[in-house]
Amino acid sequence: MTERFATVDAYVASFPQEVREVLGEIRRTVREAAPEGAGERISYGIPAVTLGGRDLVYFAGWKRHVSVYPVAEGDAAFRRDAEPYRSGRGTLRFPLDRPVPYALVTRLVEHLVAERSGSAEGGSPGAES
Repeated sequence: MTERFATVDAYVASFPQEVREVLGEIRRTVREAAPEGAGERISYGIPAVTLGGRDLVYFAGWKRHVSVYPVAEGDAAFRRDAEPYRSGRGTLRFPLDRPVPYALVTRLVEHLVAERSGSAEGGSPGAES
């Protein structure tokens, strides 16, 4: 994708309806899981949710899937649940022909926030999901 987007809205709007719907739900899920004060911008040509002025999580649309980056280390339960969606070291890939596990996306964001704050060792965010 070589087109440059000024806003996350413009990025999402550039996709066919099927991809737009999933990107919109990923966006909503990530924003709800991120702490208050999180923002969003285009970074590296794709949407990023920011925290404290730094990119926290990215998401991108493709013809047959959507991806979320990076993947948190997380706890054993998170790693197990994320494994079927791993594509490369730091990517979760969700095929459009299967239901997207939005609860897993929530847990990913919770783990990324915990890792960013240095509290990744102190519990397992979202483990009850």
